[in-house]
Amino acid sequence: MDPQMTEVTQLFGRFKAAFIRNDFVSCNSLLSQLKVLLTKFPSLPPSFQESPNAVQELTIAREIYEHAVVLSVKTEDQDAFERDFFQLKPYYTDTSGILPSSPQEYPILGLNLLRLLVQNRIAEFHTELELLPTSALDNPCLKHAVELEQSFMEGAYNRVLSARQTVPHETYVHFMDLLAKTGHPEWEIKDGFVFFQKAKESAPCKEIPSLQLINQTLSYARELERIV
Repeated sequence: MDPQMTEVTQLFGRFKAAFIRNDFVSCNSLLSQLKVLLTKFPSLPPSFQESPNAVQELTIAREIYEHAVVLSVKTEDQDAFERDFFQLKPYYTDTSGILPSSPQEYPILGLNLLRLLVQNRIAEFHTELELLPTSALDNPCLKHAVELEQSFMEGAYNRVLSARQTVPHETYVHFMDLLAKTGHPEWEIKDGFVFFQKAKESAPCKEIPSLQLINQTLSYARELERIV
């Protein structure tokens, strides 16, 4: 095996071990090292140079970025999610003739749709949908996101809440919780229950005592007489 591939494979093994035990500090450190090593692979996007190890390089790089996206969900880092997702996306869109499809593709594409919903980036949500083949929308992960967006736009917040119980993948729970919090400004979710905040009572209007108003008016009138 190529020495660089050996180094990446071994380091990725350490990353996955840390990932399984939820050692996210180690995961982030190892991920940074892996990303540096991946820059030495000539076959990766955007260059896609021909290489004897192209399939191996593309396969392990795709898996690394898939783990990076899921890691960002577990650490609740939406900025990292966006960066890692866009680094991962070319492996889904531009390697169809080189690599077999990844079993994580639709779950991660669905995660990205949920992220766009949470961030209220509805136009981008629909743009991402338009880039997908029609058949992809039958996938449970993507179908879940589409139905959720419809419920959200219709104001059917009860369906938004109930959708949390039927998530197609465990990683969706984080974004579902965020969506529930942002879906209705009067919601508060606590211990699995939805509470509606009591409307704030408006402060009573202060009435100006009529005698005070009369005295002020007379005072102004006297001042005007002096001026004239």
